[in-house]
Amino acid sequence: MTKGQKAGNDPITIKVEKGKNYFWCSCGKSKGQPFCDGSHKGSDFTPLKYTAEESKEIFFCNCKQTENAPFCDGSHLK
Repeated sequence: MTKGQKAGNDPITIKVEKGKNYFWCSCGKSKGQPFCDGSHKGSDFTPLKYTAEESKEIFFCNCKQTENAPFCDGSHLK
């Protein structure tokens, strides 16, 4: 899979709500990181849907290089 452009150097912590859908930006161009705003249109990228299984804080990847999308796996440190 092609990786998106780097949107930042650190993960973004978001408190998610159980049962709610979130659409993670995979292209790196969204102005509303870490979530999709449609900036990928016209490219091969699509947002990744994440449905929260419980209410808790999640570390969403912001460098777009993770192997565990949409979650941070420390790839920004490499």
